[in-house]
Amino acid sequence: MVEVAGAANMTIGMVGLGKMGGHMAERLRAAGHKVEGYVRSAGTGRTVSSLSELVAVLPTPRVVWVMVPAGAATDDVIDQLGDLLSAGDIVVDGGNSHYLDDARHAEQLKARGISFVDAGTSGGVWGGQYGYALMVGGDEADITTLMPIFSALKPEGPHGFVHAGSVGAGHFAKMVHNGIEYGMMQAMGEGYAVLKASPLIKDQDAVAASWRSGSVVRSWLLDLLCNAVADDPGLASFLPQSAESGEAKWTVQAALGLGVPVPVIATSLYARQTSQGGGDDAMRVVSALRNQFGGHQAGHESG
Repeated sequence: MVEVAGAANMTIGMVGLGKMGGHMAERLRAAGHKVEGYVRSAGTGRTVSSLSELVAVLPTPRVVWVMVPAGAATDDVIDQLGDLLSAGDIVVDGGNSHYLDDARHAEQLKARGISFVDAGTSGGVWGGQYGYALMVGGDEADITTLMPIFSALKPEGPHGFVHAGSVGAGHFAKMVHNGIEYGMMQAMGEGYAVLKASPLIKDQDAVAASWRSGSVVRSWLLDLLCNAVADDPGLASFLPQSAESGEAKWTVQAALGLGVPVPVIATSLYARQTSQGGGDDAMRVVSALRNQFGGHQAGHESG
């Protein structure tokens, strides 16, 4: 386990300046690091206009953090970086890539002498202010090199960072994290729906708010639910549906392969899938919570 500690400032390239990447760049700059940012669209905070320009302005050995959607978009960026970077450089994939993709990316870059680190990153749109939970996978030497960046991004205090293991471990840990998140949000949504349906309860929003202190279910998710109902009592403006972005499905698939039962995560995944054809008040809560911590539009999946 690498100790999280402060160190000299660094220069890093950030590819992707959306809801997560943009706030991460701001947090790094506030900590004294220099961030060169690239995204395809002009006027979005980028400092360079192409990946080749990004690589050209970075000091060697270069560090490039990729924060774009998983799948084809990440594959494309890593393909290009493999042609542009040099031996000794490091690529960090901080998106929600499937952990099985990491080994392929690592081997692809290793052939050119380029290191690869996968960094599962949690914190949503609030991470820029409060810090990001980081779950990273890769070689110890690469993690040590990157510690000034990780230290700046994580929350203050002893928690919020883990070197989870070799390449793929970071995204595997983040995948499981998101599966747990699905189950917690679903349980909260179902409980809220029961409160709302009961003629005994005069104000389900007040009941939920009362749990924020002293209760064993008090949590940041509960705080976010209370934020949402304060703005929209009863959550009438939220569609009773919520998209699933892949991580819970991957968690269930991995669990099946490992012989580990995950009925709560599986059920919450199916609930989201079922909600696409119509849902209920439980899905309004899940939709509202996703909007609160991730900026996702109600009823729709955002990048």
